[in-house]
Amino acid sequence: MRQIILDTETTGLEWRKGNRVVEIGCVELLERRPTGRTYHQYINPQREFEQGAAEVTGLSLEFLSDKPLFAAIADEFLAFIDGAELVIHNAAFDVGFLDYELSRLGEHYGRLADRVTVEDSLLLARQRYPGQRNSLDALCKRLGVDNTHRQLHGALLDAQLLCDVYLNLTAGQSEIGFGGAEDAAPGTSTMVVHQFDSAIAGARPRVSPTADELAAHEARLATLRKKAGGRCLWDPPAFEAG
Repeated sequence: MRQIILDTETTGLEWRKGNRVVEIGCVELLERRPTGRTYHQYINPQREFEQGAAEVTGLSLEFLSDKPLFAAIADEFLAFIDGAELVIHNAAFDVGFLDYELSRLGEHYGRLADRVTVEDSLLLARQRYPGQRNSLDALCKRLGVDNTHRQLHGALLDAQLLCDVYLNLTAGQSEIGFGGAEDAAPGTSTMVVHQFDSAIAGARPRVSPTADELAAHEARLATLRKKAGGRCLWDPPAFEAG
């Protein structure tokens, strides 16, 4: 399964007010393990920041003035995420902004839902920790993810933190293997799934019960039948007690 942990930064809180995406950060997972592939892009929004957004991101229109427009990076970005499951914290926010950006380019670009599926890690966190704070910082603290280097919001940094949070948050959903910490990629969950080759492992041992063991087993079943009115759970459908 291919997943993309995604985060965006924007000029403000509402795309309906004309706010724009200024940064996209993505981290790729394959079968729940980071592949090392990331996508990061600053974008010229061609409009000023709202004050709160500028303070949170530390970005400015001056810094972004020589960065590409969304139209110039749209195809590359869509190629990176195409066919994946996006994992986004408070997905409605980022999806709303990205769909707005795509709509500005023409109907032929469609919507994210035409290309990907979306998992909202905020909803997952609320299900696991109802009534508690489930911001990215709060989850980092609760799940032991080091975010001391997060002084400002940044799309790629936040995607990398969310990657660790998501893997910890959903660790119980994966098959438990027998790997040690040395098998895991740095900064990720140490849960490892191993595939065993039955040809190498050999045939499973078979144990045949002795006559005494069979007699004891039948005696036990007879006791169960007596208590259950003539049948027990292990009897075949056609069985009738004598």
